[in-house]
Amino acid sequence: MELEAFYGLAQVTELAVSPDGERVAAVVDEFDGASDSRRRSLFLVPADGSREPRRLTRASAASAPAFSPDGSKLGFVAARERDTALQVGRRDDEDEQEEPEPQVWVFDLEVGGDARQATDREHGVREFDWGPEGRRLVVSARDPTEEQAEHVEQREENGPIEVTRLQHKRDGRGWLDDVTSYLFVVDLEDGGSRRLDDAYGAGAFEPLGGLQPAWGPDDRIAFLSNHTDNPDDSAVVDVFTIEPDGSGLERLTDGSHYCMSPEWSPEGDRLAVVARDPPMNWYRPSEVYVLDADGGRFESVTPGLDRTVALGGAAKWLDGETLVAPVGDEGRTRLVRCHADGSPPERAFAEQGEYRTVTGLAAGGGQVAVTLTTPGEPAELYALEGLAAPTRLSGFNEELVDGLPAPGCQRLRYETGDGREVEALAFLPSGFDREDPDPRPVVAKIHGGPMSYDTPGFDFLTSYLASEGYVVLKVNYRGSTSYGGEFSEALMGSRGDLESEDILAGLDRLVETGWADPDRLFATGFSYGGITSAHLATRTDRFAAIAPEHGIYDFYSNFGTDDNHLWHEEEFGLPWEEPETYRDISSITDVDQVTTPLLITAGQEDWRCPPTQAEQLYVSVRKQGVDAKLVIYQDEHHNVGDPDRALHRMRELTAWFDEHDPA
Repeated sequence: MELEAFYGLAQVTELAVSPDGERVAAVVDEFDGASDSRRRSLFLVPADGSREPRRLTRASAASAPAFSPDGSKLGFVAARERDTALQVGRRDDEDEQEEPEPQVWVFDLEVGGDARQATDREHGVREFDWGPEGRRLVVSARDPTEEQAEHVEQREENGPIEVTRLQHKRDGRGWLDDVTSYLFVVDLEDGGSRRLDDAYGAGAFEPLGGLQPAWGPDDRIAFLSNHTDNPDDSAVVDVFTIEPDGSGLERLTDGSHYCMSPEWSPEGDRLAVVARDPPMNWYRPSEVYVLDADGGRFESVTPGLDRTVALGGAAKWLDGETLVAPVGDEGRTRLVRCHADGSPPERAFAEQGEYRTVTGLAAGGGQVAVTLTTPGEPAELYALEGLAAPTRLSGFNEELVDGLPAPGCQRLRYETGDGREVEALAFLPSGFDREDPDPRPVVAKIHGGPMSYDTPGFDFLTSYLASEGYVVLKVNYRGSTSYGGEFSEALMGSRGDLESEDILAGLDRLVETGWADPDRLFATGFSYGGITSAHLATRTDRFAAIAPEHGIYDFYSNFGTDDNHLWHEEEFGLPWEEPETYRDISSITDVDQVTTPLLITAGQEDWRCPPTQAEQLYVSVRKQGVDAKLVIYQDEHHNVGDPDRALHRMRELTAWFDEHDPA
């Protein structure tokens, strides 16, 4: 398998189903090797699979597809060159900007032709939803005062950055400012807009999640915000509703939850949200809640499930009483059917199987669309009639899959030293004989979070390592969120011990079965996986090489330099009050125990795990004569998204393991 095959990977990321259930829109990420760029294209496909997906956009990044209530139009957000045919809502300043701002664009699916620009806001649009009659939009957008606009322009021209708010940065958003985002109601016919002054965004998580506006069929608009006295020092996210004329603001939740993804019921009398209680306990399962639009009932409809709603997932209404939601369920994402009356939820889509996982979900007109992936195939688009047998709608990755050796996959359950049962997924080289194995080198690939979980889904790096002869072990260590609240919360308040023990026990299991060569063990992980990788290096010299990526290694010095001060305070207290705790959870405290060669990577603009953490670990081990290399990815946040840099990262990892392989 050649690493350059990565350029042929297509990733289905966002879905929308038309109100009649007959069409599915999807955003597909594609890589362009010639221009070293990532495209986000919009496709449309009939839900019965009668035709292949039709590409609607190619030239610019598309996101957030949404059908109008009658299904005749398809809106999306994109930063495209200004529509020269736009005659209404035109700004006085007609000078073209160097880089276009994201705006709402609309395809008329009955007339055909290219999309027409629907908004023309100077600072762009972040989110939108359709009004119930399809002639208006609600959008969220930044609206600076004159003084703030001058400061924004100053920053864009490399002037000084001035910050007065506590939440001073967000990964992917950079340094924050005091500009407020509001909801605006936009008339599609005349281009006029009205700002809803009481519908504004605030809080530490607003730059990350937005206002998430949802316009209900009863003509009220729901949105999310934090209107507490000190919103940057609070993890609360409440649900509000407001009239389209800006009157009648109501808060429907009680200030004790972190709410996400509001969805109106078909009748408009209820809302479904995903919520966490308490707001900052990420280990506790997120649940599906239903609340009355009049501010009455607010109750979980998944209280006894003890499974978390998948990260970024939302509950979708199938009818006025039934919802479907994606949940983490023992190392895969599955669907559950929920009931608005509080009846116990049921697992759905039994045909999914052990080695297939859901990565996306949308619903409309009684139709459910999902993306499904297996160890050997990237996610493709399917329709689930009655949440039963899937109809395949896309083959975006057929050519890629035809050229790749599919890895095998085996679930392993084993006990740790203290008797706790843990599950791992072993991805195996093609043709690997599980009964009479030839011991192989093993890469422990550690997931982030830690409130996440590994699934039997496709991952390009995993497939490449398996094609190179490695067994790739993915351990769902304590702290992983698809095995219930107690299993996940076992990690709360600690770092390095339990998860390291679970990973080392998994490697012991592979050695015992004869699958692993004990002299050829490697480890890597990204984000929290990087944190754990460094802890492994301080605990043992069993590994031939380790690659901690984009991690935190000194929690004491890190406090206030990343965008997660609320989480760290909630779990560990404040560093000046609990200095010993912060040093105890930091791998840098035991860095004098490291002898294993380390490849340490970071993103130059990573505000989740700042690059100074990688520098500190690198210099500390090099001072002791440990073989180490530092790689900083310029212009990258808490990921490596640019295709050439992503390819470089995979080359560096495999070269580091090859270089230090004793065989």
